[in-house]
Amino acid sequence: MTAAPDRPSAAAPRPGPPLWLLAELTYRCPLHCVFCYNPVDFAQTTPEQELSTEDWFRVLREARAAGSVQLGLSGGEPLVRDDLEAIVAEAHRLGFYTNLLTSGVGLTESRIAALKAAGLDHIQLSFQDATREVNDFLSSTKTFELKQKVAGLIKAHGYPMVMNVVLHRLNIDHIGEIIAMGDALGAEYMELANSQYYSWAHLNRAQLLPTRAQLEAAERTTQAWREKLGDRMRLFFVVPDYHGDRPKKCMNGWGNVFLTVTPDGTALPCHTAKMLPGLAFPNVREQSIESIWYASEGFNRYRGDGWMKDPCRTCPEKEKDLGGCRCQAYMLTQDPAAADPVCSLSPHHHLIEQAVAQAEAGVREQPLVFRDPKASLALSGTRSQP
Repeated sequence: MTAAPDRPSAAAPRPGPPLWLLAELTYRCPLHCVFCYNPVDFAQTTPEQELSTEDWFRVLREARAAGSVQLGLSGGEPLVRDDLEAIVAEAHRLGFYTNLLTSGVGLTESRIAALKAAGLDHIQLSFQDATREVNDFLSSTKTFELKQKVAGLIKAHGYPMVMNVVLHRLNIDHIGEIIAMGDALGAEYMELANSQYYSWAHLNRAQLLPTRAQLEAAERTTQAWREKLGDRMRLFFVVPDYHGDRPKKCMNGWGNVFLTVTPDGTALPCHTAKMLPGLAFPNVREQSIESIWYASEGFNRYRGDGWMKDPCRTCPEKEKDLGGCRCQAYMLTQDPAAADPVCSLSPHHHLIEQAVAQAEAGVREQPLVFRDPKASLALSGTRSQP
């Protein structure tokens, strides 16, 4: 285990409020996506360990009092919770802008009407591909037609049609058809989010990482569609870290605006931070949101730049990226305080170059690992290696 970095000699400036709260209501999900960002050991969290309705009400009240304004309702599949409407209603009463992130499974006419009445502001619907065969293969379910019906329900109930599609080697060549599908379904917004390689996507990286030629072709196709669609649909294309030479400012900075609460109540500065060694993240059952955000060691460890070592410490661009992603640094180097290997200045950048070179050479002959409880239990207690 890597030793904890030295604490900053001077106190870091007091952070602003946790503006964006992500409520991961459950890890239960009917889909088994090969790129899921839920932790590999998610099956260790049982339904009995999930926060209760009253627990979530208290979290919402405390987060709103601390300054949170936007609430993401996620999972797993949040529609698995039969108290989702009650949680939405409480969030609406408190003044949150609420966003449901869903696969669509379980979103019936009666439920969407109830969610609308409860005050739900926004729905983001995920697809895996533009064809039934690939969509259903990647999620190991038969859900393509259901998703299309749900898209119709979302439009019928007056919500903006917002679609999310995770891109990777197995579907990026279909990007034109994916955008055309969104247009046909009346989407106003589409997020084309290239997979970031954490959790289940990291396990399947050898099969999922696209080539540079695939990525460049997808960007050209997206731009051509932007010109064709005009204002009819906005397209957001998120480039994968592995094909850049500078890291992104992860979550707009560790403990800066983003707070995740997991199904069992663990509070995290990003949804994958629990993997990092040497950090005891607090639980909302034991501490208030204000105490967690401002005083907990887990949220303060990588705030600002006092934790950095070279090359980040002396880099003139450190304010732009704050050293990149701590989880990605740990997964690839086993040191959470290392420079994100995506950065070309990192001494570990060769690990990224090797992964990209492997993608250019072709897909390894090995089976995909689908996200399901059986696989999760088999993998529990181990960490995926680079």
